[in-house]
Amino acid sequence: MTRAVPRPRSSDEEFTAAEEAAPDLPGWLSLQSQRPPRTSAATSAASNAAAAAASIAAAAAAAAAARASVAATAAAGVLQGPQPATCPAAAVATPATPAVTPAAPAVTPATPAVRAIPAVPAIPAAPAVPAVTAAPAIPAIPAVPAIPAVPAVPAIPAVPAVPAVTAAPAVPAIPAVPAVPAVTSAPAIPAVTAGTPAGTPAGTPAVRAGAARGRWPAGYGVDPAAAEEFLRQYYAEQPKAGALALRLREVRAEIERTGSYTHTAEELAFGARVAWRNAARCIGRLYWRSLMVRDRRELRNPKEVADDAADHLRTAYNGGRIRPVITVYAPDAPDRPGPRIWNAQLVRYAGYRRPDGTVAGDPAHVTFTDFVTGLGWAGGDGGAFDVLPLAVDDGNGEPHLFGLPADAVHEVEIRHPRYHWFGELGLRWHAVPALANMCLEIGGICYAAAPFSGWYMGTEIGARNFADTDRYDLLPEVGRRLGFDTASERSLWRDRALVELNVAVLHSFEVAGVTITDHHTESRRFVTHIEREKRLGRMVPADWSWIVPPMSGAATPVFHRYYDEADLHPAYVHHPEALARADGTDPRCPYAG
Repeated sequence: MTRAVPRPRSSDEEFTAAEEAAPDLPGWLSLQSQRPPRTSAATSAASNAAAAAASIAAAAAAAAAARASVAATAAAGVLQGPQPATCPAAAVATPATPAVTPAAPAVTPATPAVRAIPAVPAIPAAPAVPAVTAAPAIPAIPAVPAIPAVPAVPAIPAVPAVPAVTAAPAVPAIPAVPAVPAVTSAPAIPAVTAGTPAGTPAGTPAVRAGAARGRWPAGYGVDPAAAEEFLRQYYAEQPKAGALALRLREVRAEIERTGSYTHTAEELAFGARVAWRNAARCIGRLYWRSLMVRDRRELRNPKEVADDAADHLRTAYNGGRIRPVITVYAPDAPDRPGPRIWNAQLVRYAGYRRPDGTVAGDPAHVTFTDFVTGLGWAGGDGGAFDVLPLAVDDGNGEPHLFGLPADAVHEVEIRHPRYHWFGELGLRWHAVPALANMCLEIGGICYAAAPFSGWYMGTEIGARNFADTDRYDLLPEVGRRLGFDTASERSLWRDRALVELNVAVLHSFEVAGVTITDHHTESRRFVTHIEREKRLGRMVPADWSWIVPPMSGAATPVFHRYYDEADLHPAYVHHPEALARADGTDPRCPYAG
């Protein structure tokens, strides 16, 4: 019979069989590892021919195996030895093996010749791996030597007994302190007769230069550090001034030799102007560079100072076009104080006590009026606007009185533009405000007599001098004349009267041709000053309570601000003793209190 030759399987069938026989692997791994690559038609034919040849070879091998099996069987019979005696045949013949002619397998149609596949080149043998040498033996760790036994601690010897403390010798009694002798009462200040300068007790200490700042002991002259601080500022702001180092050597040598030094005219002018720039209570500092400085340091005699102070008023008035002026008299020296002007301002009005306790004139100056009256002033006519005399001393504390010439004191009569009855009040005020008892401090030197003047802001007169209850207190009278209900605060009669009083002041100065400013304009100018100074990198110290005007403050730009507070120098300084002299509370004043 013929044996069927298996039909070669296609590549897809081979892939399916391989997939079924694949081990349990993830699907994506088994497919990728078993799927054969796609082949062309020629490659498929070659594969079929090869399969047919393999089938023929397998059939031939099977036939050969059959023949070998038959031969083996025959051989097995021979090798089994003689047959038993019962066997009838004397000789046993080997049965004939039928010739088996294997049927030729059916051959599939001839397959076209297949081109031999080139032999795959032999893979070269991998190089032999070199033998690994044995690692060197690790040396044995030496034995740790035995730790010697710790020797026994010797016994601590007993502490010897502390000897008894002997009693301390008695402290000798402290001798009694001798009794302090009773302090005798100070000699009485002699009464001042009319026309006689007031005397001061002997031994009254003189005011020393540099003491005001508290940085240098009184009696030792000018503080060199204060002098150097000022000079450095002067040369920093005045680059054309020259060599700072040379000037510092000169000043140090002069202080070492005399205890003080002398400002040049330029240093004095700069110091006075910067002192105004630093004045925290002044709203009019926009004009600090325009300050006229009158250098009168050669003057210390009281009469010369008083006469020149009158010239100061004439210069400042300037025909009504008031200009800011300062006059500087002799400074304090280590061995001699400079002159003093006892008045708070060069021009102020007297205040006379009446028998009924009321005051005619300015109540703020009642005590000072009593003082100068005691010194010999005959007084004015007892009216509301009598100009007080100047009280000047040369530094020894003995004031002399000098009346101001009429041409030095310019006054403005107060009228209202709508209410003509204002003229019946008889009001007037002086044109030039000139502070007289403030010390100008520059570089450690105190110029105690240095009157300084500018021009008025209307509220200084209308809202303070005329309206304050401890001054002329004119609001009730003005309110009644205006017809306001002064019995009710809700009528705001004070506010309305205050406005009309200030309108009258501004109107009167303008009609008289005398410089004055209003609080709204001056507030805006002060803000301009602040902005200008800050652009130059300079601080602008300001006291809010003085900068904000005494009326309509919230309506001005200076109200809604905060200000820096600083003690800058040069500066105008109020010394306590100067304030005491001005208000009559100085103990050397016979009418103090």
